[in-house]
Amino acid sequence: MDIFTAMSPAQAAAMNVGLLILVMLGLKMYVGGQRGKLKVPSGETTPEFSRVTRVQLNAVEDVPVLMAGIVALGLLGMPAWYIHMCGLVLVVSRIVHAVGLSSSSGFSLGRLVGTLGTMLTYLAIAGALLVHAFS
Repeated sequence: MDIFTAMSPAQAAAMNVGLLILVMLGLKMYVGGQRGKLKVPSGETTPEFSRVTRVQLNAVEDVPVLMAGIVALGLLGMPAWYIHMCGLVLVVSRIVHAVGLSSSSGFSLGRLVGTLGTMLTYLAIAGALLVHAFS
């Protein structure tokens, strides 16, 4: 555990952004694999494949802006534990959300937990950035 708390804010931000990039890569690979499995040509879609692409697109809506927020936390010198907390909640939330959405087009606990975790991350990052911008 000391390895995470001993990191500088910049190292903590870099690690969490790296993990989020791997999540995005995993989602991209999932969509590509499903395109081949479902035999959907590039530029085409089907109702089933539309849900598959939605798994990746939901992450595309949130992850880049939150990655920028994580980098900004690092630039402001926020404690590494805080950056790790935000990053961990976001990584887990996006994975849980993707699993929930890929397994059901309707309500799922994964989608709910993933969405709530992502919204909490938005609030934690935005709040910290606004407070520290004026201090």
